[in-house]
Amino acid sequence: MPQRPSRRPRLVIFDLDGVVYRGLDPVPGAAQLITGLHARRLQVRYATNNSMASREAYVERLIAMGVPASMHEIVTSTSATVGYLRHHLPDARRILAVGSPAMIAELRGDGLEVTPAAELVGSGYRGESLATAVDAVVVGLDQAYDYGRIAVAATAVREGAAFIATNADLRYPTPRGFLPGAGSLVAAIRAASGGVEPIVVGKPEPAIFAEILEEAGVKPDAAVAIGDNPDADIVAAHRSGIFSVLILTGVADAATANALTGERKPDAVAVDHAELGRLFEQWLS
Repeated sequence: MPQRPSRRPRLVIFDLDGVVYRGLDPVPGAAQLITGLHARRLQVRYATNNSMASREAYVERLIAMGVPASMHEIVTSTSATVGYLRHHLPDARRILAVGSPAMIAELRGDGLEVTPAAELVGSGYRGESLATAVDAVVVGLDQAYDYGRIAVAATAVREGAAFIATNADLRYPTPRGFLPGAGSLVAAIRAASGGVEPIVVGKPEPAIFAEILEEAGVKPDAAVAIGDNPDADIVAAHRSGIFSVLILTGVADAATANALTGERKPDAVAVDHAELGRLFEQWLS
């Protein structure tokens, strides 16, 4: 018999890739389950470590798959970073950004004064002090990453700017295989700064879930997190005090689930969305 949440769930947090869709294809049953949760007036959020795409793009993608979604339900590692800055570093208004155009636009959308690192490289940066010009360095995945951007960002961090990583994923899957993730970029800046450790917002760190709980007005024991990745989704849920469900529609299979221990061991396992729906019927009855 699977374990139950300690309270009736009010908020359900879904990972996206491997849970709601796989690549360009919706996961069978996901749309129906999520529609049903909305009908029962549960709050739903979609949490992803991806900092490359805008929340608007995710809404369009999900709706095209028949999955109900709105802007406030999408939480990317960038939007969570905006929340983290607002709640924990409110005086950090001048941001040096290493990341995608979507990440930069999201930061600017909150009224932050954002300078892409590439602009300082292109303006003839020669290592002058950045201490009085930058409050924080925010790093996400940047596919145009180069030596100059490392140098600018590392200098700002070394001189005292807060160091924020949208996520620390060293790699991410693509149809061509694994490619370097934001964590690889963060590691280079960390090394070049002399070992300054970043504040990591994305999973498996709990900051992204903390931002979701704060915005939704829900306590951890009234939330459920659904993920396919024990190392990211399940660990983040445990670190946040949230009941975790590992769904076997993505990177983990039954053999993997049975072998999990410690922070990686979920509170419950569902083979697919049909089984997940049966669990929710029990928990909501």
